[in-house]
Amino acid sequence: MVTRTATVRNQYGIHVRPSAVIVKQAREYSGKITVASDRGTTIDAKNLLGIISLGLTADQQVTITVAGPDEEKWAATMAELFEYNFDFKR
Repeated sequence: MVTRTATVRNQYGIHVRPSAVIVKQAREYSGKITVASDRGTTIDAKNLLGIISLGLTADQQVTITVAGPDEEKWAATMAELFEYNFDFKR
């Protein structure tokens, strides 16, 4: 199990479109990926409504936990997605 912290960099937060990108990537992983907000809510990263429900805003931190094969690689990939500055408008 690998845990990594990421800071949301997207100025509009992680709304529907970025959430869809994150979930699409997470669903390619055969193991388990969870995301915990700094507000204490933990969700499955493969669940679109779960990601949206976190209500992540710019500069908010999340903790990503990966369990399964290639944990380090997938933890880094997921952290990059949460830190990516998407150019989607709200």
